[in-house]
Amino acid sequence: MIEAHQVPIASAPYSRLSRKECEHIHAASLEILDRVGVDVHYAEARELLRRGGARVDGIRVRLSETMVQRALSTVPHQMRLCDRNGRVVIRAGGYRCYFGGGSDCLYVLDHRTGTRRKAVLQDVIEAAIVQDALPEIDFVMSMFLPSDVDGRIYDRYQMEAMLNHTTKPIVFVTPDLAGCVAAVEMCEIVAGSRQAFQERPFAACYINLTSGLIANAEALQKSIYLAERGLPQMYIPLNAGGVNAPVTTAGCMAMLNAGTLLGIVLTQLIREGAPVAVAGWNGGPYNLQTMVGNYVLAEEQGVATAMGKFYDLPVFGLGGATDSKVLDQQCGFEVTLSLMTALLHGANFVHDVGFMDAGMQGSLALMVVADDILSFLRAATKGVRVDDETLALEVVEELGPTGSYLEHPHTLRHFREAHYSRLTDKNVYAVWASHGATSMEMRAAQRVEAILAEHRPSSLSEDVKRALREVVLRAERELGNS
Repeated sequence: MIEAHQVPIASAPYSRLSRKECEHIHAASLEILDRVGVDVHYAEARELLRRGGARVDGIRVRLSETMVQRALSTVPHQMRLCDRNGRVVIRAGGYRCYFGGGSDCLYVLDHRTGTRRKAVLQDVIEAAIVQDALPEIDFVMSMFLPSDVDGRIYDRYQMEAMLNHTTKPIVFVTPDLAGCVAAVEMCEIVAGSRQAFQERPFAACYINLTSGLIANAEALQKSIYLAERGLPQMYIPLNAGGVNAPVTTAGCMAMLNAGTLLGIVLTQLIREGAPVAVAGWNGGPYNLQTMVGNYVLAEEQGVATAMGKFYDLPVFGLGGATDSKVLDQQCGFEVTLSLMTALLHGANFVHDVGFMDAGMQGSLALMVVADDILSFLRAATKGVRVDDETLALEVVEELGPTGSYLEHPHTLRHFREAHYSRLTDKNVYAVWASHGATSMEMRAAQRVEAILAEHRPSSLSEDVKRALREVVLRAERELGNS
């Protein structure tokens, strides 16, 4: 059973790993944690783990199977996120799939000029507006790292832009604890209080760790801070098979999974029931031909997601991205296949829609294209209603082989149920030519412009806007004082 937009559809999901294979990887991860351990580069985290039963030797921390099993018994199987108005719109768990952008691309493939340039703050704003408008996009991320603000506090500008230009749930990224604290403060301002945001969170923090067996201090600080408050987090160690982990998919996944399990143990020691999402990508061999961290590789598709399903935990997946630099055939097939595998495997939060060039570049036009592909995939994988009304035997008996079904009431009742693309051209050549002989890239750029001209996200009050601005200005003053 797959669910899209919380609507169940009787279509069988696909699992890359069998349960037996997941059990083998789980057992290997437990052995790694017990015999090898993880380098934990934050004293407070080491002490918390030691008090919970871990063996600590310098920065190396080893965990027992009992600690892991205890944590897995308390970590929630679902992560709920609200929209800015407090309505629950994401229930991440099982095979419910939600899609959103990514964060921190350095460059933009400008849909207006077709050229690549450095990202600026206006791009973050426009990305938030486009994501807010697109019907298949469920959560919003910053997309771009603005080059025209102070790089030491870029994340404050991103958060302010997102909170001002979308009501959808937000997944944010910060380089350090101070940025995470500021982001939560800004969310509390919008929510009205700390308690209001805690009870109905509309933002979650995406935390990257150095690797499966190296937990860096900045990531641990953010994880502890969020767990103390019971706020949602994506705890994502990343491995590069053949570089900092075994080149084999099973070995790379076992090592990555060990790091994930340590994160779950840590959060549950701090607060039982603290919500955590785990990685739904990576866990496979790096591209050793180019030594580039590619976003779409065949071997890793669905492997990490299968482990998340094995633990019945929310999965933070990846799809709708490409390593191409332009909107070409490579772009089309990588975006489509990565969206398809994420949907079939049941990744819950699928991020990086619209990413290009190994995550260095983003495109709003590509996001619009991916949104249209998603609408097709959701239609193509949903179940088929089979009952007396849809079988329409009485209609067939009435009209027979030669009757006209076009104007029949049954057709009028149901013709709107079919999927119709918002972007692809399905006309004959002459009609296509008369409409300007446009390519899909051209139509996507036109749609981006139409959204930016016409879509107006629900606005915050002026008092809230001023309070958000003050958080940014305070960070600027602190930098000036230092």
